[in-house]
Amino acid sequence: MLILRPARMGDLPEVQRLAADSPIGVTSLPDDRERLAEKIRASEASFAAEVGYNGEESYFFVLEDLARGQLVGCSGMVATAGFSEPFYSFRNETFVHASRELKIHNKIHVLSLCHDLTGNSLLTSFYMQPELVGTPWAELNSRGRLLFVASHPERFAESMVVEVVGYSDEHGDSPFWDAIGRNFLDINYAEAERLGGLKSRTMLAELMPSYPIYVPLLPDSAQESMGQVHPRAQISFDILMREGFESDHYIDIFDGGPTVHARTSGIRSIAQSRLVPVRLGAPASAGRAYLVANNQTQDFRALIAELDWEPGQPLTLTPAVAEALGVGEGGSVRVVAV
Repeated sequence: MLILRPARMGDLPEVQRLAADSPIGVTSLPDDRERLAEKIRASEASFAAEVGYNGEESYFFVLEDLARGQLVGCSGMVATAGFSEPFYSFRNETFVHASRELKIHNKIHVLSLCHDLTGNSLLTSFYMQPELVGTPWAELNSRGRLLFVASHPERFAESMVVEVVGYSDEHGDSPFWDAIGRNFLDINYAEAERLGGLKSRTMLAELMPSYPIYVPLLPDSAQESMGQVHPRAQISFDILMREGFESDHYIDIFDGGPTVHARTSGIRSIAQSRLVPVRLGAPASAGRAYLVANNQTQDFRALIAELDWEPGQPLTLTPAVAEALGVGEGGSVRVVAV
């Protein structure tokens, strides 16, 4: 059985193992023991805090294989992107260049550095072990945290954003970074992402050009990489698209990957999830897969279960599943179809 739960300090060695294998561009999961320890400490404090509105809290979850006692994935959330410093993106815009006398009217694609998305909640730190990519467990790792949002909406903003890792080649080079960022920082893409993870992406963003960048002036390779998703991030992107996120308006300032956004209340796993009472019983002979989560904070748990359930009815859980979730007869859980 795999279960999604809040990370704790004892998970640090396993979390660092996951971070070491995560692709370049996941700056929220740096391969640095102290930064990861800080991340877990901040998460533990956030889960323990009494919260009435979204502030500087951050939440970090791990996906544990209970049978093996090993972590196979992780994911996180930041309650407020840019709480202490601006959260930068490139905004896709169109400028019009026209001459009435010459009868010329051109629409030009430009990128403008902005912090429009500052203040939104941010989904971060998604990683799955390669052998589990494309399985229902990826849905649990990504969408399970959204059930936490559904149960605790006061902790999060009205909109959510996600920076999806953009294209880089097998050598770790990004055409988009080489065309723009490298001219201002004189470091390669991998080093920029490493510094962003260890220090601050905002610090590097403030060295980027503040004036609009005319896309047609960029090399073809950079233009082609805009909005592209790194192959190892494709599963995360696909899940987000099914959840209702939009990807047309913003891109990442480092690698040009899509920065997707959605209204929190409209995200599928939040809008379609239901709070239902629990009863204990024998497993159903047939059913469909559901994400199931308890409504707790520090003891939050989410898993996937095959259930024969009809909306409006109590949910029958086996004693083993109920125990894994930390709920009993007469308790309640939040469910949504996988």
